[in-house]
Amino acid sequence: MFKKIILLFIIAALAGCSSSKPAIATTKKQAAIQKPRVASTKKGTYSKPIGKYPTTNNTTEVIQSTSKTVVTSDLINNYVLQFKDIAMGNMQKYGIPASIILAQGILESGAGRGDLALEANNHFGIKCHKDWLGESVRHDDDSAQECFRKYTEASDSYRDHALFLVGKNRYATLFTYEKDDYKAWAKGLRAAGYATDPNYPDKLISYIERYNLHQYDCLVTGKSYTAINKSAPTRTSNTKTNSEPASNDPNLYEVQKGDTLYSISKKFNVLVDDLKRKNNLSDNALSVGQKLKVM
Repeated sequence: MFKKIILLFIIAALAGCSSSKPAIATTKKQAAIQKPRVASTKKGTYSKPIGKYPTTNNTTEVIQSTSKTVVTSDLINNYVLQFKDIAMGNMQKYGIPASIILAQGILESGAGRGDLALEANNHFGIKCHKDWLGESVRHDDDSAQECFRKYTEASDSYRDHALFLVGKNRYATLFTYEKDDYKAWAKGLRAAGYATDPNYPDKLISYIERYNLHQYDCLVTGKSYTAINKSAPTRTSNTKTNSEPASNDPNLYEVQKGDTLYSISKKFNVLVDDLKRKNNLSDNALSVGQKLKVM
């Protein structure tokens, strides 16, 4: 009995000790709970690009358009100054009025700013035709993707324009006109089929008269010139160029209707070959009013 009492006393003592045991502090921190990131709905600020994006160079030989070239009177005057000497030289050599050559160049090339002039140095809109063996480009004109001649230099285009008119039978009537009669030439070009535009002659004549292009015909023929447009540039009466023949020069002969190199050679007792050499003639073609060195 006594043993049972002692055992109960020990059990009670142990129970009291366990209830007074101090708590142990932990150093382990509770993991922080991260809130999910919410995407901002605020729009960013974008700056406009400076300048234009670069374009790639198109290397194909397809001309898009030459009909809407914007030019100014200054551009046209500069174009005339650039090509007037070539035009007068072609007038002397082939008998085509310099005014017509320049007016066609302005109209057909947009004063040198049209696509066909820039891409192919073609200043007269001359198409390939069957006899063309040189380079070419494609351009929508009367029909889609027509073939146009391409030249190395603009001067080559001017020379080919003269040869084109001289060498085609349909333009033969033009060379029966006085070579300074620009109105007859303008109408004759349209009648011969150079252009399909019914207003083509009026456009040529308008350029000739607004920019005083007839003065270059007179420089070649030696005739006096009165400006139609007083505000446009003209030469002064005592100004001469290398293309202007001296008046009353005994060394020069003006070709008359019916003249040939042979008849002229007999008249001045010179050889035909000497006449051709003195005047840089590549063939026997002559035009009325043409000045030839005979001495």
